[in-house]
Amino acid sequence: MTPISVVRATLLTSALLLPLTAMAQNEGMVPTQALVRADSKENVVLNASAVSLQLNGKATPLTGLAPIPPSGAQVALLIDDGLSRSAGIELGDLRNFPNMLPPGTAVYIGYMRNGTVETAQPFTTDHGDASSKVRLPLGQPGISASPYFCLSEFVRHWPGAPANQDGSPAGKKARFVIMVTNGVDPYNGSTSILNQDSPYVAAAAVDAQRAGVAVYSVYYSDAGFGRRGSFSGQSYLTQVADATGGSLLNIGPINPVSLAPLFQQFGHELSETYVATFNADAGSGGKEKLVRLKVSTSVPKLKLRAADNVRPGNIEMGAGQTQAEQ
Repeated sequence: MTPISVVRATLLTSALLLPLTAMAQNEGMVPTQALVRADSKENVVLNASAVSLQLNGKATPLTGLAPIPPSGAQVALLIDDGLSRSAGIELGDLRNFPNMLPPGTAVYIGYMRNGTVETAQPFTTDHGDASSKVRLPLGQPGISASPYFCLSEFVRHWPGAPANQDGSPAGKKARFVIMVTNGVDPYNGSTSILNQDSPYVAAAAVDAQRAGVAVYSVYYSDAGFGRRGSFSGQSYLTQVADATGGSLLNIGPINPVSLAPLFQQFGHELSETYVATFNADAGSGGKEKLVRLKVSTSVPKLKLRAADNVRPGNIEMGAGQTQAEQ
């Protein structure tokens, strides 16, 4: 074989091996993280020894568990532009929301409109500046198209974190969304109690799980739906919250008198959220694969909340942002 033939054979062998090497890198056990919230009326400090975790029904050891520091979180406030004009009485609470977050937490302000999210303020740690960007919703019935279209689009294209104070790029941070919306999916055909299975709601929940986003909601009526819409919207918002480890912060057929207590509740739940680290089998599914996640604790009267599914390889926080408990 001539030298040229040897080179050609080597290149051909390398070209054939590259896809197999890349595939191998996508298989097997990979470090993975998920958000876990300690649901308790008391300030319980959680440690790894008190937490049990299962993936696809199989016991899986934790390699780390740590609370989220304020600088390690991103919170996106998404306001439905179709809210009724009565939302004007809540404008002060909406504007104060960024100031209720711990210093160092990055906050985003966006408006859900026409199936997407219009950015009013990109992620920033300047809470005063973010507060000034909050405006009244437009109050046009159905203008959001569907809050679940908006949510899916937003989490699939999550905006980057603001740079560190020294100008260096920020690592990934734990992700949270809090939506203020009526939660109605107008594309499901009906708000009937007998029709509460929407593929668009389910898709939004799965998209949030893939992105590692915990979704919280505040129910607030819009300009076009009545009492039956209230039931339907809250049912859907609860489905998304349960699937992603978040919460629907208010339940009832009428709008909250004040948003401030609900935002305070969100802040409390944020402070009780941890990042759990473990190894998950990525198989050959790549970014699309999800595995069932279940967490429990031996601490009496304490319930842990987490997403129903997690994507193997998902990292909630960048290296150096958390100290793992071994």
